[in-house]
Amino acid sequence: MSAASKTGVMEAVRKTGVTGLFFVRLLGACIPALARPKLIIAQIYNAGARSLIIIMLSGLFTGMVLGLQGYELLNRFGATEALGTAAALALLKELGPVLTSLLFAGRAGTALTSEIGLMRATDQLTAMEVMAVDPLRYVAAPRFLGGLIAMPLLTAIFNGIGLFGAQLVGVQMLGVDHGTFWSQTQSAVALKDVTEGIVKSVVFGAVVSLIAVNEGYHADPTAEGVGLATTRTVVASSVMTLLLDYVLTAAFM
Repeated sequence: MSAASKTGVMEAVRKTGVTGLFFVRLLGACIPALARPKLIIAQIYNAGARSLIIIMLSGLFTGMVLGLQGYELLNRFGATEALGTAAALALLKELGPVLTSLLFAGRAGTALTSEIGLMRATDQLTAMEVMAVDPLRYVAAPRFLGGLIAMPLLTAIFNGIGLFGAQLVGVQMLGVDHGTFWSQTQSAVALKDVTEGIVKSVVFGAVVSLIAVNEGYHADPTAEGVGLATTRTVVASSVMTLLLDYVLTAAFM
């Protein structure tokens, strides 16, 4: 192994260790942060409500594409009545949590990183430490909890709008029977399928929020450092979302 490869491996190990220690400290700060619900509600609004437009639009078009592609595929086997089942399972188990996580990382994750990184660059976090105010408790923890809570809610909205989009294309445009579409969906979707989607959304929310907060908190106090931290948030969140999706899917099989 070359010297450059060894350096890269050591840096990856160091980064993993720093993130793990930060996560432990963050969990400790989350308990006292719960005593300030207004801060958490404000972060749920920032991370969740302000992401609604992109989540709803993406969910609608994803569902419509599922309706078109699913109908074409099922029509080859004479099973177009199962379109609702196929769309619901695809959204609940895979597309809903994964796409919501990727969109959340691109919109809310970058906002969290840049906001905390700017506070680091302007010495606001240092000033809080000088005044004996824990920035983890008052800055990092509420934003982490806000992202963790907002992700499952956004995923549920994505799934609902996506299923409506699939129904809009399948029933209104392609002529699938309305009653068959919904009855097949209700009979085929089990509690396990819903649980899998919920677990994935919670895990993705925790991971993306942790990465965003950690990158912002440890960003270099320069404009370039904040920009690099924002880029790392998107890249790391996307890769971890896809990696954990495979791990969780295998665990639920």
